Amino acid sequence: MVEIAVGTRGSVLALTQANWVADEIKRNNPEVRTRIEIIRTTGDKILDTPLSKIGDKGLFVKEIEAALADGRIDAAVHSMKDLPSDMAEGLAIGAVPPRVDPSDVLLSNKGRLFDLPPGAKIGSSSLRRKAQILHVRPDLTIEDLRGNLDTRIRRLESGDYDAIILAYAGLYRLKWDGNIAERLPHEICLPAAGQGALAVEIRKNDPRTAGIVGKLDDQGTRAAVTAERALLSLLGGGCQVPIAALAVENEGNLTLNALVASLDGSEIVRAEENGNIADAAALGERTANLLLDKGAKDILSKVRQDLSPTGMGAA
Repeated sequence: MVEIAVGTRGSVLALTQANWVADEIKRNNPEVRTRIEIIRTTGDKILDTPLSKIGDKGLFVKEIEAALADGRIDAAVHSMKDLPSDMAEGLAIGAVPPRVDPSDVLLSNKGRLFDLPPGAKIGSSSLRRKAQILHVRPDLTIEDLRGNLDTRIRRLESGDYDAIILAYAGLYRLKWDGNIAERLPHEICLPAAGQGALAVEIRKNDPRTAGIVGKLDDQGTRAAVTAERALLSLLGGGCQVPIAALAVENEGNLTLNALVASLDGSEIVRAEENGNIADAAALGERTANLLLDKGAKDILSKVRQDLSPTGMGAA
């Protein structure tokens, strides 16, 4: 019997995602046995510092990719939004399973977003979420909140925050979606590139594993995240920068919505483009260039200056 070693982070959500992928591998390949390998990443070790201050390129995947490259594991399961848009040498995305609703959601002790009193304290680890929420509610206070999903929810329940913002997909996968106060409309909070999707990463020179995990691939989801990641790559984005992108597939066509925001949400540049799924990467690049033409270049330059170690407005 063939065995596939699946690498993952050790959080409850990461393990749930990896076990789902392992089960799907076995369902599609009855001759295959799977084994889960837990690997601790840099992002799991540094929990007391905002992501924007420590950089996020490979923060949650570097150690897992090292295990994949040297053959300790055969496949790695990541949340797509954690995977850098520039792939590590020798590695590839072997499958992108069907996406879960990519929306952000509000968990709250005080009602929906527009019910929150002025000055209410919101917890979020994302500059993208912070900028978009401040754009519509500049009277709110948004403070950094990191940790696994259960840790973040406990801090809300203990009263450290009046509300927190999380990705719906993680709550759905853990069956913790019963206490959502509001699913935030994309017009208010556009998701991160890749949000709601999983990436099954493999070695390029491993056709056996490619054939096995490739059965999990969803063409529409792969095209959508390809467009989003191409946009992110051209703009040089990540968790350090308030960039949002969401592509939606419909009968072989993609509609890509994207935005770039200033850290305080006072400036937001938006763009929408359409294209064929066969040209997903080109669609992403075209939309990125449209954002730059609309003024995103100046916003991004200011954001990076403010977030640099010498920046006066680092947050």
